[in-house]
Amino acid sequence: MDEMEEIEIVIVGGGICGLATALGLHRKGIKSVVLEKSETLRSTGAGITIRTNGWCALHQLGVASNLRLTALPIQGGTDICLGNGQQQEISIEMGEIRCLRRSELITSLAESLPPGTIHLGCQVLSITLDPLSSYSIIQLQNGRTIKAKVLIGCDGANSVVADFLGLKPLKFFSLSEVRGYTEYPSGHDFKNEYTQVRGDYSMIGRIPIDNKLVYWFVTHKANPKDVVAKDPELLQQLTLETIKGFPTEMLDMVKHSDRDSLSLARLRYHAPWDILQESFRKGTVTVAGDAMHVMGPFLAQGGSAALEDAIILARCLARKRHDIDIKTNGSQVIAHKIGEALDQYVKERRMRLVRLSTQTYLTGLLIKNPPLLVRFVCNILMKVLFSDPTAHSHYDCGRL
Repeated sequence: MDEMEEIEIVIVGGGICGLATALGLHRKGIKSVVLEKSETLRSTGAGITIRTNGWCALHQLGVASNLRLTALPIQGGTDICLGNGQQQEISIEMGEIRCLRRSELITSLAESLPPGTIHLGCQVLSITLDPLSSYSIIQLQNGRTIKAKVLIGCDGANSVVADFLGLKPLKFFSLSEVRGYTEYPSGHDFKNEYTQVRGDYSMIGRIPIDNKLVYWFVTHKANPKDVVAKDPELLQQLTLETIKGFPTEMLDMVKHSDRDSLSLARLRYHAPWDILQESFRKGTVTVAGDAMHVMGPFLAQGGSAALEDAIILARCLARKRHDIDIKTNGSQVIAHKIGEALDQYVKERRMRLVRLSTQTYLTGLLIKNPPLLVRFVCNILMKVLFSDPTAHSHYDCGRL
């Protein structure tokens, strides 16, 4: 076995949340290492909508200005009911909404990090706690063993770190979603707005990224065929069948999409009542992003909430770091101080995430076209709990 390495802060997962957390720490003068299991940085999912609160976080990380150059501002929204053709305006909050290519967001975050921060091909096999120091012992598939003073799981919905913490299993919506890009070489004439068309059992949404590229998704009831729809051509065909009868411009958009960009996901969520009760910290280990609060895409807040996590976690660790004298304090004292920082992070995030996940959950129930009584109850709860449905985007995670 290789000699054990000692690293101050290890982040598992090189997605948006993991890279943003590493960058937040870097901006505070704190080194970290990102372990990504893939051989390349991952950017599945095609586009990602970043709302006002997410742009506030990106500004704190120092990458917002360049990213704004890659995407159009979204200035409104339209909802179209396929059955009766009725159109209505979608409430869009005052502020900033843009849809980014995931790959460009990932690249921007990664290129802002010091060389050597990201370690590719590092799949975590096991995590244990050192009984003497309370630090994490991380065993990797490539044979490396790492002792980390702080371990942060940003490894998504199938999180190894969340399993170590004993978090509740994720729950499933009875919905799947196909996502992709369509490029218009000569340019498109769509407005700078989000457009969605709702049928009885499916919905398609479209949002322009720039003057030639459009991001789209199709949400539909989960189908046994979803399991075998891994081939891009088959996935495209099944998606066209799902939206048969939808407007021609939507059908053409899917028909001429970039097949390499297509992905299919069964929609999952971390239940709001579980987020309210979970212990998101064990020793000096915690989680962030989808590993902490995976939610449906219905509010387009998953990415922005993960960026908030990164800012607040980096800030909490930086504040406590000033209280730690590594030369004189023993490992148990250091672990205790780190634990206090992680507890503060969880405290700041918990109720914010409960509200976000509750609103997302209720919105997801309504999308499923439930029985009249369920729809009535969901609408009442939405009005009582969320009198301003766009308030989630007004949240400010504060200065880094």
